[in-house]
Amino acid sequence: MMSKLKMIIGALVALVVLAGCGQAGQQAQPQRTLTVLAAASLTESFDELGTRFTEQHPDVRVQFDYQGSSTLAEQIKQGRAADVFASADTKNMDKVRDLVGTPEVLATNQLTIVVPPGNPAGIASLADLAAPGRTVVVCAPQVPCGSATQKVAQASGVQLKPASEESDVKSVLQKVVAGEADAGLVYVTDAKAAGAQVQAVDFPESQQAINTYPIATVTAAPEAQLAAEFMAFVRGPIGRDVLGKHGFGAP
Repeated sequence: MMSKLKMIIGALVALVVLAGCGQAGQQAQPQRTLTVLAAASLTESFDELGTRFTEQHPDVRVQFDYQGSSTLAEQIKQGRAADVFASADTKNMDKVRDLVGTPEVLATNQLTIVVPPGNPAGIASLADLAAPGRTVVVCAPQVPCGSATQKVAQASGVQLKPASEESDVKSVLQKVVAGEADAGLVYVTDAKAAGAQVQAVDFPESQQAINTYPIATVTAAPEAQLAAEFMAFVRGPIGRDVLGKHGFGAP
């Protein structure tokens, strides 16, 4: 009886030791973090691409920071550690040209007008945004969507008097969703991402300001090789498919 008990105890000890070794092996697996600074308008598409990328790289955690491109460019200039920068325009990528590798075009985008469901203010054109009493929100001029807004307004001769100028396109969208504005100028991708929370009103003048999105690896990237792999991934077949699904135009 004692002999059988010893055998059982020995077997249990062996199982515990093996389980411990297995856990130790899992804990020892290298965990790499890829830091991607990306324009706010890339949020939904890059979140999906990050998931798809980690499926191919199980040991990698992709950490995104979505803000206005001008803000991210300034952070890179001030020495912020990052691996990849994706801007919503070439202007802000040019600001850090000596701090990044060769930029490649990722996608294109253009503006649309968003209004609350039902379009209570009856906005049907860009000119309608300049009508008295209309509350309109746009991006600040230094932000790519703000620069694009200025271009379409100048090209069409429409004088906009925005109630506020936001630091990124998602902030514009949120004000319309919250009912704080009659309309806002955002990218078509943001309107698509918002779904039934807003209505989109396309306008022909948006063709006057097509935004080109460049992406580049940061020269001092902590994960330089991984950064290059991510850049190739998002510009490859999977990346083009995901970006297209979210409303972006081809490079």
